[in-house]
Amino acid sequence: RSQGVDIHDKHIEVIVHQMLRRITVIDSGDTDLLPGELVDQARFKAANMKAVKEGGKPAAGRPELMGITKASLATDSWLSAASFQETTRVLTEAALSQKVDDLKGLKENVIIGKLIPAGTGLARYRNAVVEPDKAIRDTIYPNFGLGGDESDAAFGDADLSEVDFSNIDFGDLKLGDDFNPDDFLDDNGGQMDLGDTL
Repeated sequence: RSQGVDIHDKHIEVIVHQMLRRITVIDSGDTDLLPGELVDQARFKAANMKAVKEGGKPAAGRPELMGITKASLATDSWLSAASFQETTRVLTEAALSQKVDDLKGLKENVIIGKLIPAGTGLARYRNAVVEPDKAIRDTIYPNFGLGGDESDAAFGDADLSEVDFSNIDFGDLKLGDDFNPDDFLDDNGGQMDLGDTL
């Protein structure tokens, strides 16, 4: 803005939010946090909530204003941090402290070629199964089940016996008068296995 660039407030807010995301622990209280540890606000609040629920003393801390570069490197994802700056140092520290990347952010998922956790890639949509209702299915697939009974999900070879081949237009197949569709059905009315005869 000081250079005459028109920029919306929301972009500044996102950057400032990232810069103020970390808290330095002053007193650990009855939490598992360590004094002097730099933790994410969400983890700090969760640890305090757990301590209060169990009747313990919450931790005390102060917000830290971090520079943009340092804030990017202080992310929980070592994969994201390594792709930004100081790759060797970030990877070495991650290996020595046996860090595990949960792949929760966009950047780390893009790096490894996974579907990003946004839109339909969100966890709650990944394994969604959409079942069409019967009215829509019957409109789109009017011959589904061929027999018209309710057990159309159990469609098998035996259902071919219910098909009336005399009303089917075979077009350019030029079937002779000697064609009999029953020749292709076994004694039980199911489809005959012609694998050995072809």
